[in-house]
Amino acid sequence: MHLTGLFLYPVKSFRGCTVSAADVDALGLAGDRRFLVVDEHGAHLTQRPLPRMALISTELTATALILSAEGAGATSVPLRATAPATLRTVSIWRSQGLLAEDCGCEVSAWLSAFLGVTCHLVRIGEKFRRPVLDHPQFSSAPANTLIIDDRIVSADLFNFSDGYPFLVVSEASLAHLNDRLVSIGEEPVPMDRFRPSLVVSGCPAFAEDTWSRLRIGAITFRSGGPCARCIVTTTDQVTGERGHEPLRTLATYRRDPADATRINFALNLTHETKSGTLRLGDPVELL
Repeated sequence: MHLTGLFLYPVKSFRGCTVSAADVDALGLAGDRRFLVVDEHGAHLTQRPLPRMALISTELTATALILSAEGAGATSVPLRATAPATLRTVSIWRSQGLLAEDCGCEVSAWLSAFLGVTCHLVRIGEKFRRPVLDHPQFSSAPANTLIIDDRIVSADLFNFSDGYPFLVVSEASLAHLNDRLVSIGEEPVPMDRFRPSLVVSGCPAFAEDTWSRLRIGAITFRSGGPCARCIVTTTDQVTGERGHEPLRTLATYRRDPADATRINFALNLTHETKSGTLRLGDPVELL
């Protein structure tokens, strides 16, 4: 098996970037989901209610994040605060009370005008700390865990992604899904519908369901359990248009046996190796 896809999403729910190599740090892939859009109350915003977020392109330079969209021009913000930053208390899913840095009025006005809602862009800074909440199925595997309010909490930290710093899917799993779609007269879907961090070749369809630990290049990962999919998978990541597939077809054969409300596709991962570099072509080894 080998790594054949590597993706960064600098802003959660905005359009991603394909890269040939990416550094790994304590929070995940360097540059990945280090920015988040929030409403006036600090609650995170995503493509679920705002599919137009898919229309905003992202670019990272050595010092700045550049945002652009057709008909709206571009704007940019520094990757790091150049002066003491105003802090916002933000929330994302089960993670509450996170301290993030406000990126300023100019980018807030640009985003609010394009998305049609009052919103703010925040970034991860020195005060940010978000622990991974480990999936119960794998809670006995990691040694570096603790219990908070009856939840198993990993000592691992991560970024603004949904629940885990990495998401892996195999090329064969997408091919299997697309074969089903084509067989019923539907169009195949591209990999970007699932917004993975990592794509792997050389294994059977849905082999990733069974992986508990693996190494890609020099980076070791452990499983966080299957990823339950949502309406974002039905959103065209180029046009922002929304349909019914592939979620409707996935629902016919990928429901979680323990919870029929969950439709699984791809595998969540936490990285045990906190530094290094991932490159396309890296070998993938099960541990």
